[in-house]
Amino acid sequence: MSDNQSSSLKSYIDSATGTAQSALGSLTGNTGDQAKGDATKDKAAAEKDASHTIGKIGPYAVSSSGGISSDDPRRTQGSYDQTMGSAKEAVGGLFGAEGLKKEGQQQNALGKGTEAEGQLADYGHGLKDRVGGTVGGIAAGVTGDREKQ
Repeated sequence: MSDNQSSSLKSYIDSATGTAQSALGSLTGNTGDQAKGDATKDKAAAEKDASHTIGKIGPYAVSSSGGISSDDPRRTQGSYDQTMGSAKEAVGGLFGAEGLKKEGQQQNALGKGTEAEGQLADYGHGLKDRVGGTVGGIAAGVTGDREKQ
């Protein structure tokens, strides 16, 4: 199963879980459960959107809904460091240059860490945007502002 398929499947499961949790919160009057359910549904929508990216050019991606997003620059830098590190490691191994090989291993490891930092930052920004939208929608619902909701 490809990553996109497993992300899509996870998004459907999370959406169902969020819907059930939100409904339970509504029935019991527990706003905490309802909010958790709504947050889970929002996360599922983000996962589904991410799994349906239709194109990626450099640090930019276009989703099936037409949204354009940009990766954190650390992701690009990390990917570059991994590529250069792997190349140095290969050349060092090919010519018996242990120093170059070791330098490549270190640069590759540094790149993996840098890329992971960028991925976490992107996830955090996406989650913050989703939560902000959910909170804004709830506030609009409470105040009766259908346009903002």
